[in-house]
Amino acid sequence: MIIRESVEIGDRELTIEMGKMARQADGAVVVSYGETIVMVTAVGDRKPKNMSFLPLTCEYRENSFAGGRIPGGFFKREGRPTEAEILTSRMTDRPIRPLFPKGYRHETQVIGNVLSADPEIPPDVLSITGASTALYCSPIPFTIPIAAVRIGMIDGGFVINPTRSQIAESDLDLILAARREAVVMLEAGANEVSEENILDALEFAQPSIEALIDLQQRIYDQLQPVKREFEIHEIDETIVNKVEDRVAQKIKDTLGIKDKIEQRNAMDDLRGHMLDALDEDEAEHRDDYKEAFYGLIKKYTRAGVLNERVRADGREFNEIRSISCEVGVAARVHGSALFTRGETQAFVTTTLGTAGTDDKKVENYGGEWWKKFMLHYNFPPFSVGEARFLRGPGRREIGHGALAERAVQPTLPPEEVFPYVIRVVSDIFESNGSSSMASVCGATLSLMDAGVPVTAPVAGIAMGLMKEGDSYAVLSDIAGEEDHHGDMDFKVAGTPRGITAMQ
Repeated sequence: MIIRESVEIGDRELTIEMGKMARQADGAVVVSYGETIVMVTAVGDRKPKNMSFLPLTCEYRENSFAGGRIPGGFFKREGRPTEAEILTSRMTDRPIRPLFPKGYRHETQVIGNVLSADPEIPPDVLSITGASTALYCSPIPFTIPIAAVRIGMIDGGFVINPTRSQIAESDLDLILAARREAVVMLEAGANEVSEENILDALEFAQPSIEALIDLQQRIYDQLQPVKREFEIHEIDETIVNKVEDRVAQKIKDTLGIKDKIEQRNAMDDLRGHMLDALDEDEAEHRDDYKEAFYGLIKKYTRAGVLNERVRADGREFNEIRSISCEVGVAARVHGSALFTRGETQAFVTTTLGTAGTDDKKVENYGGEWWKKFMLHYNFPPFSVGEARFLRGPGRREIGHGALAERAVQPTLPPEEVFPYVIRVVSDIFESNGSSSMASVCGATLSLMDAGVPVTAPVAGIAMGLMKEGDSYAVLSDIAGEEDHHGDMDFKVAGTPRGITAMQ
């Protein structure tokens, strides 16, 4: 059965078709918007994996043929994913991951393929809506549909899903993914836009979000997919009680250690001693004891904030960790800075290059162009006290670098004023939360040390949220454990005049 539903979004018709292509996938949809067409598939394994997290992977590819081009290079075929493809893959993953059932451990893969690309209509938001539709209208137990739109702001007015030409003129480039009643993910770059404008943009997008969710619901109602039954492995309450009786107070005491490495080592030792003390019968359920141990860490971290109104490191909810800044750290570097906030430290350098020689070539289905500003982020293992192989930048590093680049970009001088290529590199030397925002702060210092005439300094901070029922806490400058056990990680960067980036 082929199902086809359409709705007006912005000034174009968006169509989702199901049942025609990729019929052996659990869910497959074709999303069309103008002449841009994205096929998104979803496949879920029937058997669960023995792991403590959801094994979800999201991939997104912009095929050269979609724009009527043959790839460059010797082999003339698509190679490793580009930075743009990785960023869209991450942007597809973030809003759908938290909406899977808690404890669901079946390997799931979502793939977005651009089949046709109108150079004026970006396909990224179509991939997010398509991922939701493919999952929601499949046997995979994903039951909360979401939708995504892009919002621009031109001459003070908002535009839904602006064209690339409009984005170039816009003071705001915001991608919003949301449920019918709540925001799930947002990603934004802005030219020092006010908080009021951001809130107005989110409100402006809501009718389009609801229309897209209604579209998915119409497809679902016609298809009536039978969701697969799955078992969630639950730890026996007896095991939880035993762990609580044996180590509860010690976990609480250890959470009070303010030094990150000292706390981690003490917690590892405590867990090891607990597991070593298991008798023969208990040892058969070793993994359950370990999971119960981590569950108590989360429970007490959240209880300290929500019930006792105390953060693990003793800070007030709105208190920022101590900050130190140093510039001119490396003598032979054009610009350098060392930015430290608590136990997060970024060494950031700026190098100036020659236009026409040092520009970065960027290629996709729409052609090729040259970038004159780059910000690269590196996260070596020693920054968190670990030893592992050094490889090229992973998805997280590419995503953090892009966020910091987007935050700093609006303050750079125009090419006619400062005709140099600029490369900023942020090497994280220590990390305990918010290293991407430390990179933003360090980048501003480094650029100024290099003599780049930025229009304003940019600062960034990560805000957190913990919520249970009617009780909630908004946390400033979250540390790593608050991020891990919290309900939201909201990064925002800007100048004294307004916001330049959010995630």
